[in-house]
Amino acid sequence: MGCDGGTIPKRHELVKGPKKVEKVDKTAELAAKWRYCALSQEKLKRPIVACELGRLYNKDAIIEYLLDKSAERPNSEVVAHIRSMKDVKELNLTDNPAWKGERRNIKGDCYEDMHCSMFICPVVGLEMNGKHKFLYLQTCGCVFSERALKEVKTEICHKMWIMSYHHR
Repeated sequence: MGCDGGTIPKRHELVKGPKKVEKVDKTAELAAKWRYCALSQEKLKRPIVACELGRLYNKDAIIEYLLDKSAERPNSEVVAHIRSMKDVKELNLTDNPAWKGERRNIKGDCYEDMHCSMFICPVVGLEMNGKHKFLYLQTCGCVFSERALKEVKTEICHKMWIMSYHHR
């Protein structure tokens, strides 16, 4: 019937190996960069600003950070390079007509497509969901995909900053 002392444990039952490192889902991580503020971790809402490193922030979160630096914040190392509002640029983003947003899923009982993005490239229509590189013009804050840059080559495009990393 068992528990009579006659069972001999095997080696793999006694010796535990090294713990497996939990892998982060790259697509989920990239999608989160396009949906949440890098400082406050809240959903992105207009006005949205970007720093020279390509991180996206809610403008009100940056203003609160700059006004009250004495407060301990969990993500303050993310914005340590931002000393004033001149270090960020307000973005002119194009809304995605296919994105339903919170209006559709008020009760929380509907499927929410995490791959559908709030914004798209105005030139080629690519969604800003982390799968493609996007750039913004430092002068005006207009946001375009890298593919649009290749299609429309001008001198002003050389002043663009990279906002995201290509999904590999």
